[in-house]
Amino acid sequence: MKKTTMGKTTTGEIPTQNPCAQCGAPIAQPDWIEPGEGRISYLWNCHACGYRFEAIAIFDEPAVAYPPLAA
Repeated sequence: MKKTTMGKTTTGEIPTQNPCAQCGAPIAQPDWIEPGEGRISYLWNCHACGYRFEAIAIFDEPAVAYPPLAA
């Protein structure tokens, strides 16, 4: 069996053991990570109670550096 890994999608570390916003159970890792300008959104899904929620980290500097489209 071949082991695959997800590519790095953030500039920092992926948060782990985030508590569920509904029941407080720890969630091992987010289901989805979406970086954007000055922010990173995380989608969490609690397997204990089924609650889904989004957490957003906002940074002073952009989290993703976009290269210029034209010179």
